[in-house]
Amino acid sequence: MKLKIVLIVLILFVTFFPSAHAQGNTVYVAKIDGMITGYTVDQFDRYISEAEKANASAIIIELNTPGGRADAMQEIVMRIQNAKVPVIIYVYPSGGMAASAGTYIALGSHLIAMAPGTVIGACRPILGYGANGSIVEAPAKIVNFYITYLRELAEMSGRNATLAEQFITEDRSVTSQEALEYGVIEVVATDVNDLLQKTDGMETKIPVKGKGKVVLNFKDARVVYLKPSFKDTVVKYITDPTIAYILLNLGFIGIIFGFLTPGWHVPETAGAIMLVLGLIGLGYFGYSSAGLLLIVLAMIFFIAEALTPTFGLFTVAGTITFILGGIMLFGSGGGEYLVSGAIYEMLRIVIIVMAILMGLFFAFGAAAAVKAHRRRPESGKEELIGAKGKVIQELNPEGMIRVHGELWKALSKDGSRIPAGEKVRIVEIKGLTLIVEKEGD
Repeated sequence: MKLKIVLIVLILFVTFFPSAHAQGNTVYVAKIDGMITGYTVDQFDRYISEAEKANASAIIIELNTPGGRADAMQEIVMRIQNAKVPVIIYVYPSGGMAASAGTYIALGSHLIAMAPGTVIGACRPILGYGANGSIVEAPAKIVNFYITYLRELAEMSGRNATLAEQFITEDRSVTSQEALEYGVIEVVATDVNDLLQKTDGMETKIPVKGKGKVVLNFKDARVVYLKPSFKDTVVKYITDPTIAYILLNLGFIGIIFGFLTPGWHVPETAGAIMLVLGLIGLGYFGYSSAGLLLIVLAMIFFIAEALTPTFGLFTVAGTITFILGGIMLFGSGGGEYLVSGAIYEMLRIVIIVMAILMGLFFAFGAAAAVKAHRRRPESGKEELIGAKGKVIQELNPEGMIRVHGELWKALSKDGSRIPAGEKVRIVEIKGLTLIVEKEGD
């Protein structure tokens, strides 16, 4: 009896131990690409939770970001430092970056790796876009807070705190090789396989929750890639403030154009979809309600110009209001931002170009469309009056003529005979019969 129990235990051990070992020596890989927003917090949490459920050896986050919202960054750092598996931030691919908010996230992780050709740093906090078109710098107390915060992240992981501080005070950025030499990161790797080989046997820079510092064991590890969902892909693009802004304005154009020229329904339908996507994207990134109200006011000016032309008065007012609204839209309405200044430089160009295009569209295109729509439509048989045709069957006084490629029953106006081949002009329509006269009469 005891022998049977021992055999059963051995069978169960042999059956389940290999799978448990394989599961424990699994590395998850996920990708975060784009702006750091409230949605990015959900992505990090979802990916890390998947790795925790599988009791993975680690999760590698391939990160490529120009930065984003400061509050979202702090939530991500807290999630990483409370993870039950090691979280490795891998700045990837070549040409990518961990700028601004991405720098904080990297320094808060258990291990940092970078691909050749990537950069990290430049993470001074800003408050958005000012009414004069310039970037609004954060006040000293906010800057000092983030200096202390970033230094603490670096010091607790034994990384170069002095260089970390310079990322803020001097807007400094470094390449992957420089970051390795200065002790900001741990590994430079060309791809995930290279990363696994180089980090095998390394100890995490900060403790893993419930485990302390962990020595990584990636020998013969099974790599599981977590694919982004369709929603992840869509949100990645619409949370880019430039794309969200363009979608917002195209949405306004579609809806307004649809209402000015009713009957087709396509412009307002497409416009509504783009408007909602733009608002969702701006909601994740953060925006000022005052700026949105100014854009709506600009649209009212443009509509007024299309309906009641004022020789440019409403167009000028709309263009100016539109530019101010676009600039204020990205003002200090969403807290602090940790984002590359290049994002706002691009926004400035897009706002001005969109304002000019909108003014021209409503001053000329929309006004012309409204006039055309108000014109009495000519359709059906009525448009045949005045048209010319050719006699196919002699009119004596009735016969057949060809008009616009179609055969019609025709009647000579004065009852005269008109031979085949003659050209005639339609002067009246009675039912399905065309009343004609000889061309030249």
